[in-house]
Amino acid sequence: MAGIELYMIRHGLAGEPGSYPNDDERPLTEEGIRKTKRIAKRLYDLDLRFDLILTSPLARARQTADILQSAKLALRLEESKYLAPGGDLNAWLSWLQLWRQSGGDCLAMVGHEPDLSEWAEQLVWGGIRHRLVLKKAGIIGLTLPDEGSAIGQSQLFWLTPPRFLLD
Repeated sequence: MAGIELYMIRHGLAGEPGSYPNDDERPLTEEGIRKTKRIAKRLYDLDLRFDLILTSPLARARQTADILQSAKLALRLEESKYLAPGGDLNAWLSWLQLWRQSGGDCLAMVGHEPDLSEWAEQLVWGGIRHRLVLKKAGIIGLTLPDEGSAIGQSQLFWLTPPRFLLD
């Protein structure tokens, strides 16, 4: 079985924290929607396609994932509680192992900071170093190993702020 290409995508620009009674429902701003659509088109033009987009259930992440799917970057989209803020990396890795058995090899996940950066650091270095910074609508690309634990065994191949994907 080949390694998995994992694209960790932070949600687009969202409303100000504290400006909504329930932060889980805080949506993308109009600018966030516009920029995320432009980034999705750029990814499509780069021939990037995912077997699945996995998203946090929070509104801003779900909107970002919907935009990516609407741009034809993936046919399938699923919500995952593991990608909500404070999600459990080890529980997600158990889910990933089951998903790998379905034959998927290219996964996008849409979530939040600092979780995505911290997960990437654990997958690459085996621990959190606070070195990776993922901007809103930015992308981290990792290759996860064919076998064994992905913790400390994955390779970073992409770290892109959104400005490099905007026309």
